[in-house]
Amino acid sequence: MWKSQSHGRICVVASSNQKKKKDDKLPYLNGYLRAIVKGRPNPQFSFRKVMVKTNRIFRGSSLSSTFTAWCNSHLRKAGTQIENIEEDFRNGLKLMLLLEVISGERLPKPDKGKMRFHKIANVNKALDFICSKGVKLVSIGAEEIVDGNAKMTLGMIWTIILRFAIQDISVEETSAKEGLLLWCQRKTAPYRNVNVQNFHISWKDGLALCALIHRHRPDLIDYAKLRKDDPIGNLNTAFEVAEKFLDIPKMLDAEDIVNTPKPDEKAIMTYVSCFYHAFAGAEQAETAANRICKVLAVNQENEKLMEEYEKLASELLEWIRRTIPWLENRVAEQTMRSMQQKLEDFRDYRRIHKPPRVQEKCQLEINFNTLQTKLRLSNRPAFMPSEGKMVSDIANAWKGLEQVEKGYEEWLLTEIRRLERLDHLAEKFKQKCAMHETWTSGKEELLSQKDYESASLMEIRALMRKHEAFESDLAAHQDRVEQIAAIAQELNELDYHDAVTVNARCQGICDQWDNLGTLTQKRRDSLERVEKLWETIDQLYLEFAKRAAPFNNWMDGAMEDLQDMFIVHSIEEIQSLITAHDQFKATLPEADKERMATIGIQNEILKIAQTYGIKLTGINPYTNLSQQDIANKWDTVKHLVPLRDQMLQEEVARQQANERLRRQFAAQANIIGPWIQTKMEEISHVSVDIAGSLEEQMNSLKQYEQNIINYKSNIDKLEGDHQLSQESLIFDNKHTNYSMEHIRVGWEQLLTTIARTINEVENQILTRDAKGISQEQLNEFRASFNHFDRKRNGMMDPDDFRACLISMGYDLGEVEFARIMTLVDPNNTGVVTFQAFIDFMTRETAETDTAEQVMASFKILASDKSYITVEELRRELPPDQAEYCISRMTRFVGADCPSGALDYISFSARGLCSDLLF
Repeated sequence: MWKSQSHGRICVVASSNQKKKKDDKLPYLNGYLRAIVKGRPNPQFSFRKVMVKTNRIFRGSSLSSTFTAWCNSHLRKAGTQIENIEEDFRNGLKLMLLLEVISGERLPKPDKGKMRFHKIANVNKALDFICSKGVKLVSIGAEEIVDGNAKMTLGMIWTIILRFAIQDISVEETSAKEGLLLWCQRKTAPYRNVNVQNFHISWKDGLALCALIHRHRPDLIDYAKLRKDDPIGNLNTAFEVAEKFLDIPKMLDAEDIVNTPKPDEKAIMTYVSCFYHAFAGAEQAETAANRICKVLAVNQENEKLMEEYEKLASELLEWIRRTIPWLENRVAEQTMRSMQQKLEDFRDYRRIHKPPRVQEKCQLEINFNTLQTKLRLSNRPAFMPSEGKMVSDIANAWKGLEQVEKGYEEWLLTEIRRLERLDHLAEKFKQKCAMHETWTSGKEELLSQKDYESASLMEIRALMRKHEAFESDLAAHQDRVEQIAAIAQELNELDYHDAVTVNARCQGICDQWDNLGTLTQKRRDSLERVEKLWETIDQLYLEFAKRAAPFNNWMDGAMEDLQDMFIVHSIEEIQSLITAHDQFKATLPEADKERMATIGIQNEILKIAQTYGIKLTGINPYTNLSQQDIANKWDTVKHLVPLRDQMLQEEVARQQANERLRRQFAAQANIIGPWIQTKMEEISHVSVDIAGSLEEQMNSLKQYEQNIINYKSNIDKLEGDHQLSQESLIFDNKHTNYSMEHIRVGWEQLLTTIARTINEVENQILTRDAKGISQEQLNEFRASFNHFDRKRNGMMDPDDFRACLISMGYDLGEVEFARIMTLVDPNNTGVVTFQAFIDFMTRETAETDTAEQVMASFKILASDKSYITVEELRRELPPDQAEYCISRMTRFVGADCPSGALDYISFSARGLCSDLLF
C-alpha cells in the first residue's frame, strides 16, 4: 500500500491476493451509479467512502476496459482513440468528439486553451449536451472529470451508454434493459444449451454470444461444433468473429468472465448492445418482410373469398335459371293421378331441394358482408362482383323464383280441382247417357212401324192412346237430354281430355232425340188420319197408362237422384244434400198414395173384367208398364233410400274429419304465425338491446338461434298436417289467416334474419380486433346509438344521426354532414345501421397498412433500390408469398438494372386494389 497527496485523494492498490475480493464490491458501486443515473443519490454514500472504494474496485477492472473499448469503437470513426479512460477525457475534447459521433449532432465549439478552466468549460459543454437529451446527472461535476476521478468518469460513460446505446432498445413496449434482454431471448430461443435470463451468468459459457452471431450470420460460426465445456474457446470465438466480421471491438476478457462468479452486468450489456445495433438492419428487414407478408396474406385471403363468392353466386344463379322454366311449365296433365304426382314433386322441391339453396343464399350474403368488412378494415376498395352476380342481382333472381313458385302451386291446386270436377262430370255424363240410351233403345223401330194399317178400330185406338202415352214419356225425358247437353258443354269449357268422345256421344243422343221427335210427329199424323175409326176407348186402361207413365218416370228420376254421384267440400254442402234428401223422403207418402191409386186402376180393370166376363190378355194396350213393373220399381226406390242415407252419413263423417284437419292445422298455424312475427320483432331489437361484450352478445345470439332452430319440429308437424289436408283435397280454411305458404316464407325470413344479425356481431368483433377498439369504446358507441335510435328498430334517421354526432362533439356543416352520409349510407336508403355507425366511428382512427407503408417495406428488402430481384424476394419472404409477388409484379423498366428486376412500387400502389384478381 502507498499513500499519495496528489489532489488530496487516497489511492489504494489491491495486491494479487486481494483481487478476488474486489468483485464483491461491485454491488456497492452499481447501487451508487444507478442512483446517479436516476437522479436520486443515496445519502449513505459519503464522498470519501465512494472515492476509496471506487478506486479499489475499478483499478484494473474489466468494466474500465470494456468502456474504453466501447468509446474507441465510436472514436475511431473520427480517426482517434483513447488509452486511459480517466485521463483522456479530462480536457473534454475527446469527450465532446465522442458525443458528436454517437449522436450525429454538432456540439458548441470547444475551448482551445490548456488551462484548467478551459478543460472545465469543455467538460461542461459535454455534460450540458447530455442533460439536453433528458438525462439527469446528479453528483457528476466537470471538476471531478477534469481531476481524473475514475468513479465519476465511469459513471458518466455508463450514463452515455444507457442513453445512446441502450435506451432506444424497446421490444413490446418494455424498458431498455428488459427490451434488450427480450431481444436476446427471442434470438437465442431455438439454440440448445442457451437460456438467457440475465446479463451476467447467462453469458459465461459463450454459447449465447455465438448463438446471436449464428442467428444473423450462420456463415461465420459452425454452432454445431461448439461445446458447453469450452467456455473460453466459445467466448474467444465470438470476440474474434465479432471484431473481424461485424466491426465490434473486443471489449471483454474471456478469462475474467469465466473466472468471475458473477460477471459485470454493465460490461455485458454494453457489449451485447453493440450486437443489437450491428444487426438492426436485419431486424428492420425482418420487420419489413413481416409487414409485406401480412398485407399479402390479407390480399390472398380476400381473393379466396372473392373466388368463393363468384363460384357460389354462379351456382345459385344457375340453379335458379334451371328451376324457373320447370315452375313456369303449366302444361296440364290429363289425369288426376298425374297432376297429384306433379304436386308431390313440388312438395319435394319445397321440402328437400329449396331449403339448402335458401341456406346458400343466406351464406352468400354473409360472405359478401364479411369480405366487404375485411376490405374496409384493410383500407381497400369494396369488392365488385362480376356483372350479374351482385347481391341485388341474386335477390332479384330469388324474388322472381318465388313469384313463379307461388303461381305454380296455385296453378297445380286449380288444375287438381278442375280435374276432380271433370272426373265427376264425366262419370255423371256416362250414367245419364246410359240411362237415356237404355230408354231410347228400340224406340225408333217402334215409331217406324205401320201396324195401324192392318189394325182394327179398337187396336187403332189402342195404338193412338199408346202413342199419346209415348209422347208424354218423350216429353218427360226432355230434361234428361238437356242435362246431358249441359254436362257435355261444361266438360268442354273445363277442357276435358276426352272431349271428342263426349261430344260425339252427346251429338249422337241429340241427333237421335231429333229423329225421335220427327218420327213421333209422323206417327201421330198417321194415327190421326184414322182417328175417326177409334170410338171406344177403355178409360181405365187409358187412365192407368196416363198415371203409370208419369209415376214410372218419377220413380226413374228418383232412382237416378238416389244413385246420383255428388262431390262436396264442406259440412254446409253435405248438410244441403241431406236436407234435400230429407225433403225427398217427405214426399214418399204422397208417392205411395199415387202408387196405390195407380194400382187401384188396374184392380178396377180386373174387377170390371171379372164382373162383365171380359177376357183380358194381360196386356195394357196403352202402355208397356204393368202393375208388377210399378211394384218392382217402387221396391227399388225403397231399397235405394237407406243406401242414400248411408252414403250421405259417410260423407258427413268425411267432411267432419276434414273439418278436424282444418281446425288442427289452424290451431298450430295461429300459434306459429304470431310466434314467428314476435321473433322477427325481437331480432330487430336484439342487436342494439343486448348488453355485455360482443362475445357475450354472440353467445346470446347463437343460443337465440339454437332456440329458433329447435322450434323447427313445430314447422315440420304443421307441414305434415298441411300435406294431410291437401291429400284430403282441402283447399280452404276459414279458421286461420295463415296459410302454409305464409308460414314457410316467415320461417325462411326468420332464419335469414338471425343469421344476418349474428354476422353483424361477427363483423363488429372483426372491426374491433382489427381496429383496436376496446370493449368500453364499443359500449360507448352502442349507448350513443341506442339513445338516438328513436324507433328502436336498429336504425337511425339522418336527423337522429346528426344529433348523435353533435352530442359526440362533431362540428357539422351541411357539406360535411352530406359527405359523412355518403359514407354511412352509400345506397341512399335514408337510414344509418349500427354496423355503418361503428365503421364510421373507427374508420379515420384505424391503423392500416397503407400503400406507402408497403412500398417502404419493399424498399428496405431491396436495399433502397427502386426495384427488387427475384432472389431478394425468395430470400426475404416465405416461399408461397414470394411466388405470389413474383407472379404479380411487372418488370421494372429502367437503366442499369439487372435482367428480371421487378417493379415493387407499382405493385404496392395497386396491391391495395381488388383488381389484382379481376
